[in-house]
Amino acid sequence: MGLHPLEFSECYLDNPCFREKIKAHEAELEKTNRFIKELYKDGKNLINATKQLGMAQRKFAQCLGEFHFEYIGDAKTDDERCIDESLQEFSSFLKNLEDQRELMMRNITETLMKPLEKFRKEQIGATERKKYDKETEKYYSSLEKLLNMSAKKKEPQLQEADVQVETLRQAFQGESLNYVCKLQDIQEKKKFECVEPMLAFFQTLFTFYHQGYELAKDFDHYKRALQINIQNTRSRFEGTRSEVAYLMKRFSETPQVYRQTSPISFEGYLYVQEKRPPPFGSSWVKRYCTFVKEQKILHMVTFDHRSGGKIGETESITLKSCLRKTTDMLDRRFCFDLEITDRPGTVLTVQALSEDDYKLWMQAMGGKEPVSQPLPFHHLPHSKERGIDAQLDDVGLNFMKYSISAIESRGINDQGLYRVGGVSSKVQKLLSLMIDEKSNEVDLSTSEDWDIKTITSALKLYLRYTHTHTLHGHYLFFFIFSVHCLVHKLPERNRQVLGLLMKHLANVAAHSKANLMTVANLGVVFGPTLMRPQEETVAAIMDLKFQNIVVEILIEHHEKIFADAPDLSPFTPAGLVLAAPTRQSKKQSRQSRPLAVYNPQVLDIPNADSPNLTADETSMGSNESVSSQSSSASTSELATDKTEHASLTASLSSDNDSRVTGRRAKAVYPCEAEHDSELSFQVGAIFSAVTQSREPGWLEGDLDGKRGLIPENYVEML
Repeated sequence: MGLHPLEFSECYLDNPCFREKIKAHEAELEKTNRFIKELYKDGKNLINATKQLGMAQRKFAQCLGEFHFEYIGDAKTDDERCIDESLQEFSSFLKNLEDQRELMMRNITETLMKPLEKFRKEQIGATERKKYDKETEKYYSSLEKLLNMSAKKKEPQLQEADVQVETLRQAFQGESLNYVCKLQDIQEKKKFECVEPMLAFFQTLFTFYHQGYELAKDFDHYKRALQINIQNTRSRFEGTRSEVAYLMKRFSETPQVYRQTSPISFEGYLYVQEKRPPPFGSSWVKRYCTFVKEQKILHMVTFDHRSGGKIGETESITLKSCLRKTTDMLDRRFCFDLEITDRPGTVLTVQALSEDDYKLWMQAMGGKEPVSQPLPFHHLPHSKERGIDAQLDDVGLNFMKYSISAIESRGINDQGLYRVGGVSSKVQKLLSLMIDEKSNEVDLSTSEDWDIKTITSALKLYLRYTHTHTLHGHYLFFFIFSVHCLVHKLPERNRQVLGLLMKHLANVAAHSKANLMTVANLGVVFGPTLMRPQEETVAAIMDLKFQNIVVEILIEHHEKIFADAPDLSPFTPAGLVLAAPTRQSKKQSRQSRPLAVYNPQVLDIPNADSPNLTADETSMGSNESVSSQSSSASTSELATDKTEHASLTASLSSDNDSRVTGRRAKAVYPCEAEHDSELSFQVGAIFSAVTQSREPGWLEGDLDGKRGLIPENYVEML
């Protein structure tokens, strides 16, 4: 398990789990910082102590071999695996050179030391952790001061105090957003900023050592592959960074819209009054509280950001009623009383952080105080291209066939095919014309009115806005199935369209020497089109790296995948055992982590009415020689990923007629609950009143008088 993504929505909740994830990121950066320092010291020893060259070189090699990068996400791509293993490869190479005692370290300072030290000082050393801690202290101190202020003070004084705290809150949350973005930025940069200098160092070594010439030739194939892997991770970083920046901007503009809420529970900080025996009075303790609505259970954990961030023990109570506390009864604002079922006669007084927070708590707990309608915490709907009504019908299928026929007959050898964007207005016009059932007389194969760039852009736009999505990724890592099996679970029309497209893309890749569109490049272009996220989160952005792999598999093996349906017996012809599902952790399922996200830098059609190029084309010229090798370089290692990531296409089907409503289900695998809202059960357990949950990949049902969440892939419907 790698590092958890830091969601921008958690910057506003600032919950204990969020702080723990921040500490994990900081610890990883500190580990990298120590690693670079150690590497720098060892490099100096190699330069200044040539008489002890053997000992220093072996220590340096050992340092490389023992270090492993941690990446954001649950699995690694081929590129990340190669980069992660690159340190071990470098270590092995150094040991071979030590055996020959021919190593020279003349250029180590310029090629390795300075870049690593620069990265350590300018990137890792500039995370602004002190500023973040300072803003945390300022905000929570001012908040406590505000909450302790007498409600009987004059209204202007109260308003002025509210404004001051609100200003500090905005500053704190803004700094939190920046700090989270900076942490993840550096975590991604280290994959190439730390490894690239090492690669440059080794390339320098090859020019100085005549005796090491044969070793350099043996290492050359790995060096070339690593260059491609580094370039791939750098390219993904650029796309991911823009997506994260855009997402952060949206969060900062409308934070309340994106606050993490659930129909099952509500959470946030409350100050709880703890009464003491006379004459000590009472004290107010800040606790992070989670209220499970259906069971009416309130979980409270003591946590103070200023005390080292240690999480205290969790206390749980069952709520009987919730009543507003007036300022006449208590000289504090935003207070309400909780009557506890399991402690008859006991009333717990708590204080919310603000008026809005108070209303949300009252509404969640069913308080008697009337509250205004809650803010819409749902996701904003994705915009749809105006004037386009794309359907997977006969008209749309014909449009695809006509387009593919025209592309293959007129432009199969065009450089940058599918990467070069057409004029937006012409693309819109062509697509609108072709999907109009009354306008089917256009012959794209001979018409000079429509150039290849316009046709390819219209085809991509059609696939992107088709109502029935070809791929989306909400069943992440549920089954170890082959892509072959999953494709044949698609509705017939979906499979027909996907097969037609993959056959065409395989033909495009076969002409890659002329058009420069290898299987890997086509995966970059069509991955975001065919695999769509269910929600916009950092986790979705970080999983962007996997979508290309699935598309590459579909292109390379389209003949086998789209042929006859596979044998679904326990042992497939390929010897693949269909294993029990691997369950997502509660955090992953809560965030509905999608497989991949749409990257506008790759596929967006230019808005200007001029033949502009897409973002991919602008960089393609300098990277053609590298990109054209990526398919062959990764093929040898792709087989492993195909097995590990075949489950990533489990959501190929977009059939919406299989929604579960009020049926019975039987458990086929045992499950241990990881959250109070989930059910624990053994094989054979029968669930009643089963319905589809709003949590992707989960059902809701009753078992032994309790209702809760059930992993969808752990049961079969009766």
